[in-house]
Amino acid sequence: MTIDQIWVASTLILAPFIGSFIGLLTLRLPADRPWVMSRSACDTCKRPLGIVDLLPVISFLILRGRCRNCHAAIPLRYLLLEVGCLLIALWSAIIYPGAMVLVTALLGWSLLLIATIDAEHLWLPDKLTLPLGALGVLFTIGVGQAPLWTPLLGAIVGYGVLASVAWLYKSLRGFEGMGGGDPRLMGAIGAWVGWQGVPSVLVWSCVAGLSFAIAQAIVHRRFSSRQPLPFGTFLAIGGWLTWLWGPLHTLLAWNSF
Repeated sequence: MTIDQIWVASTLILAPFIGSFIGLLTLRLPADRPWVMSRSACDTCKRPLGIVDLLPVISFLILRGRCRNCHAAIPLRYLLLEVGCLLIALWSAIIYPGAMVLVTALLGWSLLLIATIDAEHLWLPDKLTLPLGALGVLFTIGVGQAPLWTPLLGAIVGYGVLASVAWLYKSLRGFEGMGGGDPRLMGAIGAWVGWQGVPSVLVWSCVAGLSFAIAQAIVHRRFSSRQPLPFGTFLAIGGWLTWLWGPLHTLLAWNSF
């Protein structure tokens, strides 16, 4: 087995366990419940979970989505997040070789966690976005071998663009149109994709957000401009696609040949 294959295999094995952990965080962080050194238990009967209950994907299938003790339904979100993390790992392996597989998967898993929390609670906690930006700086310098100013400039531009948009919106409309966590998430993503990738992140995010709004309007047959949207979720999508495919102008230039 080659080194590249070891990186791929390790990332794929790790993926569903990360998904299970993300499922735990998406429930406990918004509820301000302890998650460090806290043993998992059934939410219904409170029985501590054993190894048989905690095997990602496999346990859900063997137990048929039910608790072994009280037979209460296990939230489907755990299975979806575990499979989602596995798909992110597979996608990473298709795009990048070697250690970059794990680096890319770590970014994707982090964005999935942030996107899920924002979609469900309209909340972007600094305890997630700020470490994501710090990791972006470290990986860009260490793995990408870029100078320090590259990720820092990306973070500054990313934060500055959305902070300016939020300020302008409030000045014109008289009320907040964007949460304070959105510019910080954009800054964290900018540390990964660089300042050149910031416009592409915004384009992808707007496309995702507009698609969601249109779909929601079709389903509910109404649309309100004041209805809050989880823009952080769309930023996560834009950041992921930009990291995978690069800035749109380079993608378009490559496809023109």
